[in-house]
Amino acid sequence: MSQSLPIARVALDLPSRQTFDYLCQGALGAALPAPGLRVRVPFGRQTRVGTVIELGDHSDFPREKLRPIIEVLDAAPVLDERLLHMLRWAADYYHHPIGEVIAGALPRLARLGARAEHLVEHWHITTDGSAALAAGEPRRAPRQRALLEHLQSLASATADELVEFHDNWREAARALAARGWIASSEQPGAAEPLRVAPGSAARLAPQLSAAQQAAVAALEARLGNFASFLLHGLTGSGKTEVYLHSVAATLARGQRALVLVPEIGLTPQLVGRFAARFEQPIAVLHSGLTDTQRLAAWRRCLSGEARIVLGTRSAALAPVPELGLIVIDEEHDSSFKQQEGGFRYSARDLALVRAQHAGVPVLLGSATPSLETLHNVALGRHQRLELPRRADQAPPPLLTLVDLRQETLTAGLSSTALQGIERHLKQGGQVLVYINRRGYAPTLLCTACGWIAPCRDCDARLTVHHAANKLRCHHCGAERQLPAHCPTCGHAVKPVGQGTERIEETLAKIFPAAPLARLDRDVVRHQAELEAVVARVESGEARILVGTQMITKGHDFPDVTLVVVLNADQGLFSTDFRAAERLAQTIVQVAGRAGRAERRGEVLIQTEYPDHPLLRSLLAEGYDGFATAALAERQQAAWPPYARLAALRASGTSPTAAIDFLSAARRAAPGSRQVKLLGPAPSAMAKRAARWHAQLLVECATRGPLHQFLDAWLPRVAELPEARRVRWAIDIDPLEII
Repeated sequence: MSQSLPIARVALDLPSRQTFDYLCQGALGAALPAPGLRVRVPFGRQTRVGTVIELGDHSDFPREKLRPIIEVLDAAPVLDERLLHMLRWAADYYHHPIGEVIAGALPRLARLGARAEHLVEHWHITTDGSAALAAGEPRRAPRQRALLEHLQSLASATADELVEFHDNWREAARALAARGWIASSEQPGAAEPLRVAPGSAARLAPQLSAAQQAAVAALEARLGNFASFLLHGLTGSGKTEVYLHSVAATLARGQRALVLVPEIGLTPQLVGRFAARFEQPIAVLHSGLTDTQRLAAWRRCLSGEARIVLGTRSAALAPVPELGLIVIDEEHDSSFKQQEGGFRYSARDLALVRAQHAGVPVLLGSATPSLETLHNVALGRHQRLELPRRADQAPPPLLTLVDLRQETLTAGLSSTALQGIERHLKQGGQVLVYINRRGYAPTLLCTACGWIAPCRDCDARLTVHHAANKLRCHHCGAERQLPAHCPTCGHAVKPVGQGTERIEETLAKIFPAAPLARLDRDVVRHQAELEAVVARVESGEARILVGTQMITKGHDFPDVTLVVVLNADQGLFSTDFRAAERLAQTIVQVAGRAGRAERRGEVLIQTEYPDHPLLRSLLAEGYDGFATAALAERQQAAWPPYARLAALRASGTSPTAAIDFLSAARRAAPGSRQVKLLGPAPSAMAKRAARWHAQLLVECATRGPLHQFLDAWLPRVAELPEARRVRWAIDIDPLEII
């Protein structure tokens, strides 16, 4: 009999690149597994939840040694054919275990075996409860008696219905259930729709500009077929309206839309815009949700109840039946790449592959497109749609370089910047001050002996956090009390340099009549705190906003007329070849916050290198001019997008363990004329979180030979004795050379 039973190949959430074969028998009844279904299987002395990848009639192991599946958990696949195909493609492309890739597509509770259907709690009276009620019980608990009588009048009642009966019904229910007079059960039912407070956007769509109309028309013409578009528009040019109209056209076809954003902070704003425009269920997925919330949102996606799925990186892997459109907002943002731990994937790139597999269009939006995306436009892989003017017709801001060599500085603020802030405040404008350093100061220094507060576990200095009276490492999270004296010589110590906290303190002293707000990870740790700061700025209560990169993404502050960029030189001389691109994107993005209404904005960029080619090209030719020059440099240097990279990264508990492993890995590499190995070398910050880090780069002109090389090489790497003494991972298309 067992010879005729099919064999299920099951992917388990394990760091193993193999799948595991199981017999389709046991307590399955008539329910045979199918690809995309979750199953419970024996594994060693435990049981685990896995996903069926495929069925077959043979195995590399004798049938008599195969163990049977214990239980099929789903009535229908939780991964449809296209999504499963995309995940298997991703496992191959990123050279990552398929079980861990699939785990990334499932919420934690689903990985543990939670039902895929939405379950509704139903309460009913028991036979003993009816008898007790007939006998006049409970006599001394009127609330319990009222609940018992209410349930006797109904076949059953849901938890939501009982809330309407009495706000505090749970307390009475627990007492009754303990006596066996009422009981509850969970039954499949429709999920409660996401309730979002209406946003500020009017439900009626505004009139589109000619450029917006052309962009929407181009996309609508390709609905039902794969096509990729770059929506390149100035900050404030109305890209979101194009998204909204494109989603509306998709919904009108009876299909669903997937919208990706790079940051949790952007999610509520965009959800508000969509909720104000569409009377459709929306599912929201991001890392800030609890396990229960994430499971509920995933169920909405899986069941098809959610017509619009909106989320951050992991939403690219969400189940979306009848998918009709994918939108990727701020496609250039590095947050779309999982860069540490586990499955290191690019949500943007996977979304493009998913759109191809599903045969639907994908829309990538940005004011500062990545060089890879612009290169693909030049090759004809993406169609470029442009929004050349701001939606409010405001002219672009005036950018000026402030030469710090000629300036008097007050805690990092130039006299030109302070004069500009004073002028704009007097004219009724708001001011945004950007510095990509949180904390009070990046260094604590002893002027007597030169001691600088170090992190014990990283090759980094501790950052001063004055308000908390702490020294903190922004790399490993280590924390120490702020000392009053040098631990080496006993002399006084002082903070050196500026962070957002010190800039806020300085501006508060200079402009005491102008209320300030600060936006960084130290003051904004929860969504409610972010919304409170944004509300203070939008209402005009806060006249000056100081912040890190959090202020560059997606926020619309129409009264901001001046932007001051501090510490602009940070990315000019980095060892990472992408640093200049990120700096240009940041400057253009933060500059776009200025002058979003009638008045023209002004941007002051403080620098000690006003003649640097990057800054000059940005001022003279804008982001397009910079991108053209940067792509030419990349081509000459044979760096991405004109080459393909992979990084073998390792870390160990001794200074030599990672280098020793990578050296052994290099010796184990198969010969290839098309592939070049660079390194190994210590990372730019060799010691981080008490581990020593290093990397080995793999470079190739084209994708095919690179992956052929990795297919042959990585199994050898895994077998190295040195591999057991380190943590290692392969990073395909790395964004940072760290």
